[in-house]
Amino acid sequence: MKKIFNRSGGFISILLILSAFSPLYSQESSGSRTVESILTEAAEYLASRNYNSALSLFDTLPPEHAQNVNIKILRANIFNAAGRPADAKRIANEIIASDSRNTDALMALADAAALENKERDRRGFLDRVIAIDPQHLRALNDLANINLKNANLRVAGNYFDRVLAVDPNNGEALVGRASVYRYNRESREAERLLNRAAVLYPAWARPFHERARLYRGAGYYSDAISDLAAAVNLEPDNYWILVDYGQTLMEVNRPRDALVYLNRAISVSPNDFMAYVYSSAIKDGIGDYAGAETDYAMLGRLKPDYYFAFEALGVIRMRNKNWAGARDAFFEAYRQAPREECYGYAILAALNSMRAGRQTDPRTFLSDVLRATPRNTLNYSMLRLLYDLSGDSNVTTLIESERDLTTKSRMLFYLAEYFDIRGSRTLAERYYLMVHDLDIQGQLEWRLNEIVLADRGLGLRNAQ
Repeated sequence: MKKIFNRSGGFISILLILSAFSPLYSQESSGSRTVESILTEAAEYLASRNYNSALSLFDTLPPEHAQNVNIKILRANIFNAAGRPADAKRIANEIIASDSRNTDALMALADAAALENKERDRRGFLDRVIAIDPQHLRALNDLANINLKNANLRVAGNYFDRVLAVDPNNGEALVGRASVYRYNRESREAERLLNRAAVLYPAWARPFHERARLYRGAGYYSDAISDLAAAVNLEPDNYWILVDYGQTLMEVNRPRDALVYLNRAISVSPNDFMAYVYSSAIKDGIGDYAGAETDYAMLGRLKPDYYFAFEALGVIRMRNKNWAGARDAFFEAYRQAPREECYGYAILAALNSMRAGRQTDPRTFLSDVLRATPRNTLNYSMLRLLYDLSGDSNVTTLIESERDLTTKSRMLFYLAEYFDIRGSRTLAERYYLMVHDLDIQGQLEWRLNEIVLADRGLGLRNAQ
């Protein structure tokens, strides 16, 4: 039986419909065509996801056949598959009005609610189906997956167990129950079910994908990569398989191989942000700064609250001496970052603004930042220095007496940048070298400092 899967995880059983109606329709015709031929052509359109063409064929059916309940259910499912839940609901509600216990119509309503992100409505329809048919396997699986998504592991496991009690070979339940075991750190049980699913459904990518996640979490990278290769072979355009493959290859230090799959993921779904998280980091790490800048910028557009993208973008633009671009990137990082982490971004935005234009340009911005910055902190003193363009001796004394080396390193870099912008190159380089000697390598400012030293040919260490 050919199965056309819809977006909510259900399927349209085209051949089941045809086999049920073939005896009746084989002699019926619509114009010069039999009804069976119309539905067969619709099945072909559905196989290629050409939903509009499939739906248009239903308009050619004689009214007495178009009103058949099974045909109407089929149309509702196709509307859902086409992303048209309102049309699906219209048909399903017509059926429910005359037959409130029609589980197929209720499932179509549940699928429509899923498309509309109406989770409470979806649960309600699924609960009605289970009340009518306690062994309705898809409804049980859907309820299990909803609870799995919401981390209600015990409830999810119970629903999957109910499915497996009826159908021990149900693929959806085998994989889903394995996921529950994995989250509960019951790895052996998870592997047992996934092994079984992989044997029963060798042409289905999901068991291999889920088993790869299990192996990767346990540190069995070779096994994970083998399963991911199998999954990609089965579903070469599955975004999350490609992303997981890329991430796993990164973890075994194969960044260029990882980039192949991450780039494929981006081509499959260019508006999903996750692949850019990894692709940008790889390109940055291998020195493809132009590619990294493009990916960081895209990541910032797709997920603005991921402020690390703006941070990395600012670093690359400072490397390229694109001061205005760096200013804008650090300004966005300041806007998006938590309050306790934002002050460094504000300082960097101001410094780059000073380099991009006049030294007094960031004063309006700094005025707003200062009002939100706690006084009696080095952050406030540094921001005040950039605002007043005076008082550097007092700030220098505060920084040199700072005992927290991490804070001291950050502030020394800002101070070096300030003096460099003000034309005191020798003094600036003294502080750049002090930052280098403190060697706080996990810091953004340390990385920027190494870029400056490499750019000036001081020969201390290659920029990271």
